[in-house]
Amino acid sequence: MTDPRSVGSAALPRLVGARVARREDPRLLTGQGSYVDDHRPARLLYAAFLRSPHAHARIVSIDASAALALSGVTAVLTGEEIARASKPVRAASKTPAVKVTSFPPLALGKVRHVGEAVAMVAAESRYVAEDAAERIVVEYAPLPVVTDMEGALEAASPLVHEEAGTNLLVAREFARGDVDAALASAAVVVRERFRFHRHTAICMENRGCLAEYATGSGTLTLRSSAQCPGIVRDVLSDLLDLPENRIRVVAEDVGGGFGAKASLYPEEIATCVMARRLGRPVKWIGDRREDLLATSHAWDEIIEAELGLDRDGAIVGLRALVTADVGAYSIYPWTAAIEPVQTISFLPGPYRVPTYRGRTRGVATCKTPLGPYRGVGRPPAVFVIEGLMDRAARRLGLDPTEIRLRNFIRDEDFPYKSPSGIVWDRSSFTGSLLRAREALGYDAVRAEQTQARAAGRWLGIGVASYVELTGIGSAIPVSPGMPIATGTEAATIRFDPAGKVTAVFGVASHGQGLETTLAQIVADEVGVPIEDIRVVHGDTALSPYGTGTYASRSLVLAGGAAIMAGRAVREKMLVIAGHLLEADPADLVPADGRLAVRGMPDRSVTVREIARAAYTGAKQLPKGLEPGLEATRFYDPYYGTASNATHVAVVEVDRATCQVSVLRYLVVEDCGRMVNPLIVDGQVHGGVAQGLGAALLEEIVHDDHGQLLSGTLMDYVVPSACEVPWMEVHHLETPSPVTLGGFRGMGEGGTIGAPAAIANAVADALAPLGVEVAELPATPERIFRLVARATR
Repeated sequence: MTDPRSVGSAALPRLVGARVARREDPRLLTGQGSYVDDHRPARLLYAAFLRSPHAHARIVSIDASAALALSGVTAVLTGEEIARASKPVRAASKTPAVKVTSFPPLALGKVRHVGEAVAMVAAESRYVAEDAAERIVVEYAPLPVVTDMEGALEAASPLVHEEAGTNLLVAREFARGDVDAALASAAVVVRERFRFHRHTAICMENRGCLAEYATGSGTLTLRSSAQCPGIVRDVLSDLLDLPENRIRVVAEDVGGGFGAKASLYPEEIATCVMARRLGRPVKWIGDRREDLLATSHAWDEIIEAELGLDRDGAIVGLRALVTADVGAYSIYPWTAAIEPVQTISFLPGPYRVPTYRGRTRGVATCKTPLGPYRGVGRPPAVFVIEGLMDRAARRLGLDPTEIRLRNFIRDEDFPYKSPSGIVWDRSSFTGSLLRAREALGYDAVRAEQTQARAAGRWLGIGVASYVELTGIGSAIPVSPGMPIATGTEAATIRFDPAGKVTAVFGVASHGQGLETTLAQIVADEVGVPIEDIRVVHGDTALSPYGTGTYASRSLVLAGGAAIMAGRAVREKMLVIAGHLLEADPADLVPADGRLAVRGMPDRSVTVREIARAAYTGAKQLPKGLEPGLEATRFYDPYYGTASNATHVAVVEVDRATCQVSVLRYLVVEDCGRMVNPLIVDGQVHGGVAQGLGAALLEEIVHDDHGQLLSGTLMDYVVPSACEVPWMEVHHLETPSPVTLGGFRGMGEGGTIGAPAAIANAVADALAPLGVEVAELPATPERIFRLVARATR
């Protein structure tokens, strides 16, 4: 039989690898998107949440009588009432040293962070709901507040979760070899205490949800700004004691997620309970302050690390202790381990590290829970290892790029098992750095730096190389110890009798351009124009079983499933066409959108004729062939694959204000076989912008009482177009040897490399003063203090 991978390629231009304009953009840019707040079913009620003003307090009493007396108020829910209708969320873990704690939909017994939901109001309008929430009277008994992660480990510290018996919720260690002996005998040891401050995702669309419960059929529909509709459906089935086939979760259009919308949130559970209780649709749309208070935070870590090298600059050992402030609750399904364990997993980076010990501690405090955010543990890990590499280069008198080239995992080392057990299949570490040097004109920029320093300017060049695990299959959980199966995705590809294609996926797009890239893959596999393909995603009632979009997995897993389903459909098309033409399917070739007998272009059949025959019945089909023209296939890449990149930043620090300006920013990205370079570039641009925010601007700040001091976008500063530099993006394509299509994930990479590259550039600018950057964001105030200390 003719190879289905080659049949479509001769008839139509190959679309995988082409810069195809995003097909979803006309709909989104003309206001025709379908977001949660666009839906207003009949008899809709609006929800508002009363949130705790205390970081830690017992709830003595709740009086909702004044709220219920307000005209237009339908119902009020409290923690005790919702506990009778829903189980508390418990993010289970297979890791023995992870403490499992309860996360109630509404505070039950006590509150553990400012902004925790205490009560919920449903009313005829949002305005009435907000007014009613303010009328609820809650008597609190304040408790000692736990805000310092290191202090929370002391024996005398108050407990955030009494059931855990400790504030240490996570403990894990990875080790290889005798690192203590290696460091003791190392020619050079560099050490630092790094601080990566707390961040959060700022999405264009705030979190929101709309729940509808049909009393007649007993079915629940939840529309949510969620990244993982499949995961949300599965857990709601357990919490609400409803069969999965009676729960539909829809995430049709989502205005950004960045990992923060990949978790289950209390508001989704409470809204479902309220809708089921009242038999009416209930909608909640959060405002920006609620997002800053209650959407999961990220990256709040202290990392004490030591790197040992021999006299030639070769790494002999790495030792690190990571302490992470995981906040008040373990977030579902990722658990409190997701950030701190990922950090020590990826700390060795793209380097040959013969001996290693990485210990991590996840500590509960009275702050918003820590959860996934673009990069998950790798931005702090890369900040640390790349910072240590630069420090070692300065100690040894080596160029920063040279010390990296001496220590990269080499081509002959692949597949390479890292000290934490991750297997890197094949990557272009050396190639990406050499390409970055060439594209930047590295030697010329160093010469320019020398001239600038002579003129009294603080100009710096920073390099960061990294590797990330993407497209993870079933061999390992996305979050360490997480018992949820996330290793497969499926695709259904269906021709209708007119020859048009509907491709249905369980992943959900929130800005990745999946309607375009997945259509490109399907078009190549089934041999039809991309205009004839409709991609459906983010709806658990329509899609085959899947979980959603997170962890740089969608293109790898959904793309692999699309290849498998597309090939199955294409094989059946060839069999039907051969029957209609009375020819051997192996003798058929594509010709102008038709399938023709090789050497006989007049004997041909159109795709539409093939599709029509497929649905006409057995009379027009080969004996024994099932009618219809569709296939569903599941794909599991098992271990997953690696992506890598090198980032280079050129910055100038203003001597008067200590403000950092990014003069040039260059990325050499290797995400395997690119489906759409235009979309890859866009992902890099967005990721670098967020990484720049992490490096220079963004910081969630709490006072000693657990009060949020950065609760508006006037205080939590994100990069604007004025701060984001023009980026030079270059590509290497090393197809993955372990995934269908050779694809690798890349949605998080820009954010992973940027903080380290910018921090190293700032340190390089200030190197004549002996200043090192060990704390991010590197705000003007922090830089001013570093310079002042160095010049006393």
